[in-house]
Amino acid sequence: MRLPRRVPWASLAELDQVCAWIYTDEHDLDAKVLAINRLSAWKAITPLPHALESTLALLVTIQQDKSTQGSSLNHLSLRHGYAATIIRLVNGLVDPLQLGAYARSIASIAAQLGLPAWLVELRHAATHEDLPSIELLREAAQQSMGWLLQNYFLPTINPASAPQRQTPPLRPLWPFLKQYKTILKTVTRDASLRTRYKQEVNAIIRDIERWIAEAKVAANVAVGEIDWDTGERTTGQARGGDRDDNMALREKWALEQFCDALLEKGGLVPVSKRKRVFPEDKFWPPQLSVSLWTPLLKHVQVLHADFAYTLCTRILSILFPNEPSKTASIQNDVGVTAAAAKTDSSYDMCLARWVMWSLDTWSNPGSNFARGEETDINLGRDIAVLLLQAPGHRLGDTCAKDSKAIKALLQVMCSQNPAYTIAVDFLEKPSSQFVPSEWTDSDITTMTDRLTQLLSPTTRAAGGTSIPESASAPTATSAAGGRSGTMEADASDNLPDGWRRVEATDWKPCPIGVFHRV
Repeated sequence: MRLPRRVPWASLAELDQVCAWIYTDEHDLDAKVLAINRLSAWKAITPLPHALESTLALLVTIQQDKSTQGSSLNHLSLRHGYAATIIRLVNGLVDPLQLGAYARSIASIAAQLGLPAWLVELRHAATHEDLPSIELLREAAQQSMGWLLQNYFLPTINPASAPQRQTPPLRPLWPFLKQYKTILKTVTRDASLRTRYKQEVNAIIRDIERWIAEAKVAANVAVGEIDWDTGERTTGQARGGDRDDNMALREKWALEQFCDALLEKGGLVPVSKRKRVFPEDKFWPPQLSVSLWTPLLKHVQVLHADFAYTLCTRILSILFPNEPSKTASIQNDVGVTAAAAKTDSSYDMCLARWVMWSLDTWSNPGSNFARGEETDINLGRDIAVLLLQAPGHRLGDTCAKDSKAIKALLQVMCSQNPAYTIAVDFLEKPSSQFVPSEWTDSDITTMTDRLTQLLSPTTRAAGGTSIPESASAPTATSAAGGRSGTMEADASDNLPDGWRRVEATDWKPCPIGVFHRV
């Protein structure tokens, strides 16, 4: 559930009015002044979203430019004013979306937002090169105002009629993984080359991390949630928890896309079945695969604490192909698709062994293996719960998918933790043993008797005393805890425990729950 957030306007009608003042008539300077005054008043009482703050700065600069046209005033101050507003607009949009451990280019993030590329170039020129001309800066300001109208005002005022945002597709991840795999194969075969290829391996890992950051931005843009509220974030106001939840969801989605690419044949699982030779001493993947992928997996885990859990859950989603997703996800319309169900038994077995490798490598209850922080995360426990709670799947069903990999994984986990054995024995029973028997006449009779007792006109008091509804009208008041109420009881009846009789002269009718003594 989205938490409420603070906005400057009392209703969307106020924002609509400001939008009309700005965009209805380009030459109506009085309307522009009204918009500037309203935005300035809002800014005095609450931090403005970045879009409105940029709109205010652009309006003030454009208004100053129009009021001084025809005069001999030097254009240098106006050029600086225009340049500053463009720089702040671009930086305010891009900086919150630098979500990875390694910085991405401003141009690539702006392209994902649909921001015109030449505005990014203008921002670079105004910051590091000669100040652009006044004509170019005026055109940039006009295009910026138009972009804000299409991407902020209209979607905010009327979300239903806002056009669907077209998000650039994600770059394919497999070329990076293939290049990494090729180099690691060379290094694994000849350890003396490790130093020679160290820089190249690190560069590929940085590119992969940038791809994950790009996927997080793509998830943000796909649902139409550009991070406008930079003012609220810096002042630490009430929306922080909701923002953290949203960002965690975006990162989860990005990690799922990364894991899906890893789990394709040729990634963590070798393409050739002859290379799927498993060690006999432990339930791990082939030694060569472990040597190739361990550096990358551990690096990603250090930067993303949820990676190990995400990798294991994506593997389980393949081993249980009919299992509905247990995690919230974003509509997959921006890139890599989820891995399809596989029918290769050795492929399944290799995936199950990667789960065990993950548990042996990262399952350490009581401490965060990635950052050395105290935590209550127990990866082994969480994965065991997912395995044992898989609905609609029993290990003993002959119609279910080949479950040798799941059985083998559970056996190894049971050997490490005998507490799981009882649950595994239950799962191995055929589901036919759990079909409920047919209803009998005695069952119907028992339920009818219970229903008759519930509908009986006699009310059973808490102390076990029956009080007929036909009794007359004295009032009983509970002496315990100050609570009171009325009940009909005949003078000859015994009162339940905790009730006492009040004389009619000492009370008058009151609402339920209120006792008023005269």
